[in-house]
Amino acid sequence: MPGRTPMLAPRIIPCLDVSHGRVVKGVRFQGLRDAGDPAERAAAYEAQGADELVILDVSATPEARGNQAETVRKVREVLGIPLTVGGGVRTEEDALSLLEAGADKVSVNTAALFRPALVGEIARRFGSQCAVVAIDAAWRDGRFECLIKGGREGTGRDAVLWAKEAVDAGAGEILLTSWDRDGTRSGYDLELLRAVTSAIRVPVIASGGADTPAHMKDAFDAGADAVLAASIFHDGDLTVADVKADLAAGGLPVRL
Repeated sequence: MPGRTPMLAPRIIPCLDVSHGRVVKGVRFQGLRDAGDPAERAAAYEAQGADELVILDVSATPEARGNQAETVRKVREVLGIPLTVGGGVRTEEDALSLLEAGADKVSVNTAALFRPALVGEIARRFGSQCAVVAIDAAWRDGRFECLIKGGREGTGRDAVLWAKEAVDAGAGEILLTSWDRDGTRSGYDLELLRAVTSAIRVPVIASGGADTPAHMKDAFDAGADAVLAASIFHDGDLTVADVKADLAAGGLPVRL
């Protein structure tokens, strides 16, 4: 097993799936419903103690358009914590526009699968810490398959092998989403997490399926360096502070 980067304090990361300037949420990337204003949500989550924030423009790639830099600028105006932005990033110039708008890290998915050199181009120009590769994976025919275009299409690519290739190309972090669990609130896909975290040396963010602090603890135990969640925070069931208090009570060294 490759030597992994030692885990710092476990990170709790709210995710804002954004489409046309509004936060949306669905199940398995479908049936999207409005969930508020991105800047308002971002400010609220930082106030609750979020360690970082992720914004994913979920309609940029399916609609063949660029990411909405204006949304990023509005969020950055109210946000002081690290911000990762993805969706519609096809070139290093796309990445530059998001960094100039206020992103700290840029996430690439579909374009990188078709042209892995994009990961290296971003890493060389801006540093590997800026290059996040998002992998949407689903269990198909006895393996985890990479999906693209918001889960609309399969690729035939093995997700674990792609994670290794992405890291070799320069990715500094992997954002790993289980399509099977996304929006279901049935817990993270621990088998997927273990498969990827045991294969690579860079931090992995677990995404898809969070409902309780116990689910997050399970993800950390399975090797995740950070956990991403949307539904539980958007629906107001739990705050970031609630989650951190519960995890800390269980002995996890979160930032309070």
